[in-house]
This record gives sequence, structure tokens and C-alpha cells, in this order.
Amino acid sequence: MIEEILGLGFDHVELGYDLAVPLVPGVRKMVEQKAVFVDSLHNYCPVPMSAPRPHPELFLLSSMDRSEREMAVANTLKTINFAAEIGAKCVNFHAGYVDMPKFTPELIALHEEGAQYSEKYDKLKIKMLMQRDKKAQKHIDGLCWGLETLLPELEKTKVALAVEILPFWESIPCETEMEEIGKKFNSPLIRYWHDMGHSQIRENLNLISHKHWLERLSPFLAGMHVHDVMPPAHDHLMPPKGKMNFESFKKFIRPDILLVMEPSPNVSESDIREGVRIIAAAWGIAPKMGG
Repeated sequence: MIEEILGLGFDHVELGYDLAVPLVPGVRKMVEQKAVFVDSLHNYCPVPMSAPRPHPELFLLSSMDRSEREMAVANTLKTINFAAEIGAKCVNFHAGYVDMPKFTPELIALHEEGAQYSEKYDKLKIKMLMQRDKKAQKHIDGLCWGLETLLPELEKTKVALAVEILPFWESIPCETEMEEIGKKFNSPLIRYWHDMGHSQIRENLNLISHKHWLERLSPFLAGMHVHDVMPPAHDHLMPPKGKMNFESFKKFIRPDILLVMEPSPNVSESDIREGVRIIAAAWGIAPKMGG
């Protein structure tokens, strides 16, 4: 796995939530040999032994079920300690969803039909926003409890924990909630992880302004997942396969944030190489991003 990534020209990587335990010794050995550098981990990593399958949402820190939150804390602690062991700077994670029906897939379907400015679309979006507003705070409270519980270990290991905003509006947190969390903790170890594709989907669905919120959340930013999007919601592509204007994001790229290419597994090697070239040229940086 690592050798394939190295073959693409990367020497820094993010280890994903599908890293199986039997692969850990090999990864550890390559890190010790300085053949590769691990900058970040995507929770849960490695895959918990009790898990039926790898998934970033095995346990949710924003769950209303306290036992699930406790499982999320216990397994996130393992990821944090593994990150510290192999020299990673950050763990990014999915916090969960508001306990409500998911309307976002229907919005995507309407958009694909060209009905994103229709009365039906607007009514559905308003219904979704109202239902989320009624129920979100209890999930935010659960998330903050989890972050407070994990903070002592973060301070001990000096590993940052970064909340990733997901493409569905029903997810926790939204942008305003993320800003409140950043201000509440005011810690270099409780951060925001920006996923370019997720935010662009949210903009395509007329839910947010991508650049506006990236600028607002920039003070809390730890890193980015970088990929392209074909509107409205086909993401994890490499440019020029999508419609993202990467040049317009140049002002947000700075030396202290991690940049992680996140193509889907079926993206070809040639598309990855071309995508890296395009993004590096757009941002005026050497093509040394993590994979």
C-alpha cells in the first residue's frame, strides 16, 4: 500500500480508516526507516478489532446514546495514541448526524434533474433546515463532551483532533457550530478539517458559500482533503474531471496546514498524477502533498 503511494511521488501520507491491523507492522517499519512520513490519520485507524468492517462512522461522538459516545472516545484514544507512535500531527474524524430523516439525497436528486431552483426544492430545503435546527444542539453537546474527555490525551501526545464537516446538511457539526466549537475550546489541539469536495457539494446544493466559510474557519484549520467535484455531488475526482476552480482557493493555502489528496479508489494513476500537477500549479507549490 505504502509502496504504491510512494510510486506516485508522495513521501507523506494520511493513513485511512481502512488500515487493517495486520498492515500496521509494515507501516511502522517504513516509518522507522524514514521511507515515508505519516502526517495524519483518519479515524478509526487502524480498524478496531471488534469492528465488522472499516468505516469512519463506526462510533459517533455526537451520538445521543452515551454508550456509543463512550465507545467513540475509547477507540479515538487508540487512534490518537497510534498517531503519536508514528509521528502523525493530526487525527481527523466524522462526528455524526442529527437524529432526523436525511433530506440531502433528495436535494441531490432534484438538482440532478435540474430542479434546484424549483418550489419543491425550496420547500424541502426549508423543511430540512427547520428539523435540523430543532435537534442539533443535543448532538453538539455530546460532541463537546467527547472532545473535553479526549483533550487531556491530546495535550499529553501533542496530536491534534480535527472535526471534518460532511456533505450532508444533517451532519454534525455545520459551519456555524464548528466556529462555535473552535472558539469554545480555543485550543491548537481541537481543530477543523476542511474537505474541499464536501464543502463544494454543500455550496452546489445552495446551503453555504464554500470560500466564505473556509475563510471564517481558517483560524481553526488543521488540514484539507483535496479532491474535485462534478456538480452536484460526484466528488473524490481529480482535476480536470470536475468543476472546482482550485486557483480561487490559493489564498487559503499556507505552510502550517496539511494537504491530503483524497481520490476515490477507482481513480487511475494517470489521473492522480495530472490532478496533482494541476493543483500544485494552481497553488504555486511543489507537488509534495500527502496521499
